[in-house]
Amino acid sequence: MLEEALPLVDFDSKFLFTELDSLGVTTILMILADEYHITLDATDATPKNLMSVDALVALVESKLNH
Repeated sequence: MLEEALPLVDFDSKFLFTELDSLGVTTILMILADEYHITLDATDATPKNLMSVDALVALVESKLNH
């Protein structure tokens, strides 16, 4: 789903955050929030949370558990 929205981003990168501009970060947060019915905001847009796909999964899981 993220690859469809951002086809130029290498989601296999070990440093996903470096692949993203502000629009890419916003797009990812919006897609994940809509898909998983969670609230994500600017405070979630950290390099740690956007470091890799695994980090994104951990972010979503943490929001789902709260």
